Amino acid sequence: METSKASKDYADFLDKVKRTIYLDQLSPQVTTQVIKAALAQCANVVNVEFIVNYTIPYDIPSAALVELEDEMQAKAVVELTTDFPFIIGGMPRPVKATHAKAEMFPDRPPCPGIKKDFRWIKLGDDEFDSMNKQKILAKRQESENMALIKMQLEEEKELAKQQQEALDANCKKYDMLEVVVQNGGLRNLAHCYGVNLDD
Repeated sequence: METSKASKDYADFLDKVKRTIYLDQLSPQVTTQVIKAALAQCANVVNVEFIVNYTIPYDIPSAALVELEDEMQAKAVVELTTDFPFIIGGMPRPVKATHAKAEMFPDRPPCPGIKKDFRWIKLGDDEFDSMNKQKILAKRQESENMALIKMQLEEEKELAKQQQEALDANCKKYDMLEVVVQNGGLRNLAHCYGVNLDD
């Protein structure tokens, strides 16, 4: 009875994995509502779970697991982001979507029938040197990752500033055009350039 329940739970979990996508390269400003609005044209979002990166001191939602209603919607979103740059929340970074894998879920149930063996490695064990090298490599990768994240945040801040300046300039132009139209200046411009407004 216990194994059949475990098998059913694992089968339900695998169905969930099939209808879930992994969104990467998300902006820090992206929220659950932004993702739901962005995917509303091609999929119905059931649940959004941001993947927290505990190795950095920043709260940056750079990835998320998005559960959709069915597997066909998941395939459609992955194909859409493969063919076209998909920008969520108006930020400059194109978002990539891939199919989720079981290893990505922190709450995945154990696979029935598979026992996991582990043991602590001590000084003097055969694997100790290779594990120690991997530990040193992981620390080095973490420092490189921190440098890249700091650079990425600075670039995003500069890009957001440029976008705001462009937006302000466009608003100013539209305000000027509106004033010209309201004051009858459009007829004067049309006369000056030889354009017939009646056409």
